Amino acid sequence: MSEEMGMSVKKEDFGNWYLEVVQKAEIVDTRYGVKGMLIYMPTGMLIIKEIVKLFDVELQKTGHKPVLFPVVIPEKFLKMEGDHIKGFEKEVFWITHAGKNKLDERMCLRPTSETAMYPSFSTWIRSHQQLPLKIYQDCCVYRYETKMTKPLIRGREFYWIEAHTAHKTFEDAENQTKEDMMTYTNVVNKELGIPFLLIKRPEWDKFPGAENTYAFECVLPDGVVLQIGTTHNLGEKFSKVFNIQYTDKDKKKKYVNQTSYGPGIARILSAVVSIHGDDRGLIFPTNVAPTQIVIVPIYTKDKREKVIEKCAEVYGKLQAKGFRVYLDDRDKYTPGFKFHEWELKGVPLRIEIGPLDIKNNNVSLSRRDTLEKFIISEKDLEKKIIEIFDVIDFNLRKRADELMIINNAQNMKEIQLYLKEGGFVRAPFCMNEECAAKFKKKTKAEVRGTLFEKKEKASGKCAICGKPAKEIVYIAKSY
Repeated sequence: MSEEMGMSVKKEDFGNWYLEVVQKAEIVDTRYGVKGMLIYMPTGMLIIKEIVKLFDVELQKTGHKPVLFPVVIPEKFLKMEGDHIKGFEKEVFWITHAGKNKLDERMCLRPTSETAMYPSFSTWIRSHQQLPLKIYQDCCVYRYETKMTKPLIRGREFYWIEAHTAHKTFEDAENQTKEDMMTYTNVVNKELGIPFLLIKRPEWDKFPGAENTYAFECVLPDGVVLQIGTTHNLGEKFSKVFNIQYTDKDKKKKYVNQTSYGPGIARILSAVVSIHGDDRGLIFPTNVAPTQIVIVPIYTKDKREKVIEKCAEVYGKLQAKGFRVYLDDRDKYTPGFKFHEWELKGVPLRIEIGPLDIKNNNVSLSRRDTLEKFIISEKDLEKKIIEIFDVIDFNLRKRADELMIINNAQNMKEIQLYLKEGGFVRAPFCMNEECAAKFKKKTKAEVRGTLFEKKEKASGKCAICGKPAKEIVYIAKSY
């Protein structure tokens, strides 16, 4: 089917299949005039809005309030936390002029918003009664990516949500990261059908300025791991720099403990495209599909009016029930062309109605995930749609779970063997940064970290260097 549609076969050439499908299905247009910056096309923007809605619900349920901060950050703010600036100084876009006037102080486009938000935290927070403070924004951030860019996966402008919180204690902040993990599970796993591992990053790979960094990582069909979100316990590192203090119950001044949380919306979308799609194009989970149902009339010229009238009737009923439905009554395209177009765009369910269906009070249904077709009574349509949507989403989750490959290795030979299979390799490790760096240089794979909240006892020797093992780690090639 891929060859017929002018697309690469997914299993044989995932890289080209991905580039083709995100453009042909109108997710993005990569032909903008700045490398690594995309035009989000209608299909892509609509599904992004649906994903953001899911996070809005979860974040607001846990007490987060939406905000929007300016896109520019003064240089003096960015430089205030030493580790932070070291982590980002090679990646920021600097603004030096306004028209012909040179600015007195450089500003950068936000690479992330800790240093944009925390000066305001220092003026907002005064008392323990104001804690916890929880805010979030959905926005684009900007980083001068020097590696090869790939649409939605690695770029210089990318869309995400970032949540920032302030708490009384380190333990409160750590509990917030656990809440973030639950939020993420509820959206990405339960609603979008994407399996992931929650990895605690090693000391040398933490977010600049963080005490602890936890990453959400999924496996794409080519076996390469993609980080699709992070949450960080910042402790008091930023609050001491930005003087964010509160007065406790005993009238004592204390520094707040903070967290930052970043669901990577663009990368989550890339995972949905990559993991659920097939050789015909996209397959969207039903709750985020921009169009959940498409109705295609099937008629000869003399039967057109009657068929269109029935299709419009069904369209009105489904729309009134809250379904995102589209009636494709375009005369200039054949039904076969329409089938291919809507399959490419990932619409979960297609309804076909022709003269015989009208005569028998039936409709024909076609599932996008399995391409299964069947005929049902029109009176059972709404009930059947709800049943089918549940089955589609379950099936997508089940198929996605098969990509979460984890192999166990005890030595370097086994690690290299399993890396060829893709996914994660679980192995004992010495937790030495130099060992990890040499391994990455040799294999292009990385020690991603340890599994969060699951104590896995290490014994014997490091699978890479042979020194005593301290932790069980997860190793993978990553984007």
